[in-house]
Amino acid sequence: IVNKIYHFVRSFMLRRKANLIEKIAEKKQGTLLDSGCGIGFFLNEMNRRGWSVQGIEKSEEARRFAEKQFGLNIFSNEKVASLDSKTYDVITSWHSMEHIEFLNQTIDQLQMALKDDGVWFLAVPNSVSMDEKIYKSYWAAYDVPRHLWHFSPKSMSELLQKHGLMIQEMYPMPFDAFYISMLSEKYKGNRFS
Repeated sequence: IVNKIYHFVRSFMLRRKANLIEKIAEKKQGTLLDSGCGIGFFLNEMNRRGWSVQGIEKSEEARRFAEKQFGLNIFSNEKVASLDSKTYDVITSWHSMEHIEFLNQTIDQLQMALKDDGVWFLAVPNSVSMDEKIYKSYWAAYDVPRHLWHFSPKSMSELLQKHGLMIQEMYPMPFDAFYISMLSEKYKGNRFS
């Protein structure tokens, strides 16, 4: 049952993210780079909608899966340094910024690859969220040592301003918080998480 619910929610969120991108970017097609694309389900959704997509993923196993399963063009993290300037209408970073070792350098490189009228979508765990306050040290989104950074809306805004970027809009991702809460309950030892 949990597996079926997970797949249903993933499909729902893929459509929601794609619709949000097309609404905010005011495009139904264009060039899109997903930084931290994982195994490629989101890129596949955008490709299916007619977008020209590329991905960056540090996990070789995830890259191989995305390439084999969906025929996607996925690069290793090293490619970030050699991205062509002003190439992408949209860049997405769905829960990947918190994993990036050279954060400031990577932001500069991705920003350079974004077209002047392009849009960058970022999703990160909110370190001042209600679930963080409830779970404290058990909050799954701390995920040390995999998560190198923890962001609040204020710290993300300050980081982006440092790079000449600004947050235009913020949207909640309730299913992300629900998943993090489920993991947090598991970490607390609750067998009914």
